[in-house]
Amino acid sequence: MQFISYTQDLAKQIHQYQSNNAFYRNIMKTEEPVNIGFIYIEPNGVVGMHEAPVPQLFIVMHGEGWVRGEDDEKITIKSGQGVLWHQGQAHESGSTTGLTALVIQAEHIHLT
Repeated sequence: MQFISYTQDLAKQIHQYQSNNAFYRNIMKTEEPVNIGFIYIEPNGVVGMHEAPVPQLFIVMHGEGWVRGEDDEKITIKSGQGVLWHQGQAHESGSTTGLTALVIQAEHIHLT
């Protein structure tokens, strides 16, 4: 058995996309092009507007925040809710109080 820590203090700061107070901790990588990790957005943090390089599933595990697409409308998202961005869709996410999200990025994401 192997215990693994996924706490924010082990995450790397996100510097791209004019982001601030946002951190990413990778969980694992498979032989297929799939990437799974956590994003930690601190209070008043934001992951700046960028295009999804592949489909991205963003699931809020703790806290509350907002997401915004190309239409510039901020939509509230909270624990237990998720959003799927398709490849090429521009998007941004942030929080005034802080949130932790599980992020899955893959060439093909099939929701059930």
